Amino acid sequence: MTSTARTDLLTVATRWADPTVWPVPLRFDRSERWYARLAADGEREVWALSWLPGQGTDLHDHGGSAGAFLVVAGVLTEETVSGGRLRPHQLGPGAGRRFGARHVHQVTNRSDQPAVSVHVYRPALRRMTRYHLDAGRLRIAEVAEAGVAW
Repeated sequence: MTSTARTDLLTVATRWADPTVWPVPLRFDRSERWYARLAADGEREVWALSWLPGQGTDLHDHGGSAGAFLVVAGVLTEETVSGGRLRPHQLGPGAGRRFGARHVHQVTNRSDQPAVSVHVYRPALRRMTRYHLDAGRLRIAEVAEAGVAW
């Protein structure tokens, strides 16, 4: 992975969209969402995730990292908070999303087919904060640290 500060993170995700070139084999795990770090340098890191139907994340941020994700296969629903409510956005194969360092969202596979996505973060993830949406306001549920929670 080249280290260029101006490189668009969604472009980086697109470069990693072919699971046949990943350094780890793609897996699906019925008990929990599977993920693996594909690459990292001093500036950013790339992760692959697989999602069986019904699997998803909690409402979370990326601990100050900006990022992007690209749906490689299947359909994912990203929900963001707007006006005190969760607003869904469906993303199919080839669709992606860039986000800033303060972005809060949850991502879920609501379809009946498996999904695969590639995520890029700059700087590398060091922590993630999980939230609850309570009466239209975000409340911190947990702060997870790299090397401990994942």
